[in-house]
Amino acid sequence: VGMLPYGIKKRVELGRALAMQPSLLLLDEPAAGLNQEETEALARYLLDIKEEMGITQILIEHELRFVLELADRVAVLDFGQKIADGPPAEVRADPAVTEAYLGGAL
Repeated sequence: VGMLPYGIKKRVELGRALAMQPSLLLLDEPAAGLNQEETEALARYLLDIKEEMGITQILIEHELRFVLELADRVAVLDFGQKIADGPPAEVRADPAVTEAYLGGAL
């Protein structure tokens, strides 16, 4: 595994976790360090895991657009304070989230 490209290593890590047949996956910044293509592939894979295997996923992720595409529910923290919690469309429309994470542009 040590010689594999970073994006492939992340897939191997996820595969190892899935081999344990979990009912819940806790993923800490799964898109960190991935390029756009790898991030999109990971998003598709995580959706497949949810839909086909029924595995609940909890993501800690700074890439908010990535989370908004995947999640059924999103909680957003800003400097340790929860500023939004709800469905992705509601969180996306929240002015506090837009300002804190998206620089006012979404």
